[in-house]
Amino acid sequence: MKILELTNYSAGACGVGARAKHEAMLLAKKGHEVRIYSSNRTKGSEEIAQKEDNYQGVKITRFPATKLGGESFMNWDFEQEALNFKPDVIIAHAYRHPHTKIALKIGKKIGAKIFLVTHAPFVEGNSTRSFLSSLAVWFSDKFTWPKLINQFDKVIAISKWEIPYLKTLGIREDRIEYIPNGIPDEFFNTKPLMPKKDKILFLGRIAPIKDIETLIEAVNLMKNKVPLEIVGPAEEDYKKKLQALIEKYGLQSQITFTAPIYTIKEKIKKIDSASIFVLPSKREAMPQALIEAMARERIVVASDNPGTRDIITDEVNGYLFRAGDFQSLANVLDDALINPTKEMKENAKRSVDQFKWSLILEKIESILK
Repeated sequence: MKILELTNYSAGACGVGARAKHEAMLLAKKGHEVRIYSSNRTKGSEEIAQKEDNYQGVKITRFPATKLGGESFMNWDFEQEALNFKPDVIIAHAYRHPHTKIALKIGKKIGAKIFLVTHAPFVEGNSTRSFLSSLAVWFSDKFTWPKLINQFDKVIAISKWEIPYLKTLGIREDRIEYIPNGIPDEFFNTKPLMPKKDKILFLGRIAPIKDIETLIEAVNLMKNKVPLEIVGPAEEDYKKKLQALIEKYGLQSQITFTAPIYTIKEKIKKIDSASIFVLPSKREAMPQALIEAMARERIVVASDNPGTRDIITDEVNGYLFRAGDFQSLANVLDDALINPTKEMKENAKRSVDQFKWSLILEKIESILK
């Protein structure tokens, strides 16, 4: 089977691109001919990525892109290349984006099946969007996408919390499939190592949406003075803001930044070096790093939002705190350090077994046929 994956980004730290690439690689290993098309932009920087690339045997082709608004909303012309490839299946990632509408057009021309993976772009009350962005989203969901959504063979939700939002668009029940992002089986199969000393870890994109300043404020208020390591690719202006906050409280010896890591082996080693994993984000669709930490039997602490509520049951397999409330976060972290229960760690791992890529791939293949 010839399969085409479409994603805005295939370079840089992008959760959507990571799903597309890993999914493509696993499908290719199953014997399918898989290609990835994306923009030539690099997520999190102004760099232009090389035109062609290879991800573990999967050919990636990147196209010049024009930004239309926000970080990821852009236009890139891949239509002729796709028509030449003539895939049997098109998997378009990210709801509301121009390339997903183009996918429908191409699919009709060549008779391909077309699947939309939404990636949960719904925000409660549009709290993290500007007025103009909120207006554009409202118009799109009111007038544009209700006419398009049922033209896809399947609409794949990565989180259960987004399904009610999709239903408001008028999508037929039989068109919706819940297939979350997966994490490599190695996160489950490699024996967890417990650190000799307590450490708090943030692993992810160092960007305003992650609200790392709330974590720094909380560390300053904590009774237990344990190290915090912040790991990931950084937006430089935001990192400078965080460094200024660290200096303000004199936390330079307690809080460190580490360069991003990308290999599975390195990520497992880094997660295992910490006793507590924290995700203080303003919003999350489906937090990959959080699930990876739970698979490694870490105590996890996350801000209370739809994406994390889908995964964490408070005080059962992790802890939730009010987003943006650094005093609440400080209290939870202190409690977690004092009472790191073995039962919670085991519950965490057991509750995320369903996200093994080996299981996710079975679901994907079952609907592509």
